[in-house]
Amino acid sequence: MGIRILIPLFMLFSLYLLFRGHNAPGGGFVAGLVASTGFALYAINYGAERTRKRFSLNPLFLIALGLLIAVLSGLIPLLVGETFMQGLWLEEITVPIMGKPGTPILFDIGVYLLVAGTVMKIVFSLWEE
Repeated sequence: MGIRILIPLFMLFSLYLLFRGHNAPGGGFVAGLVASTGFALYAINYGAERTRKRFSLNPLFLIALGLLIAVLSGLIPLLVGETFMQGLWLEEITVPIMGKPGTPILFDIGVYLLVAGTVMKIVFSLWEE
């Protein structure tokens, strides 16, 4: 019962870490770990299959989407004549907590999805064994 309350808290904290991370400690990796922890605890309580159905989770899709976003964040600078993975920011926009949006946050979002999907795939695979 308690895990149903904790999952939204894990997700909110993971999003905070994600959007804060490119300017301070945190970022996509640790945020992905925190996000996947909530779903892992749910899977431990209710089983992997029920967790997949309840939250419509497909870890392989998250892994593929995260990898795609991370690679695209590196290719965007090539379109404007910069080097691969060069950081580009929108200077005229500032978002609370995050600061100036740019390609680094896109990379962090990709890492976030990739890590969350990988940890969930591992947990679900271990649970199903």
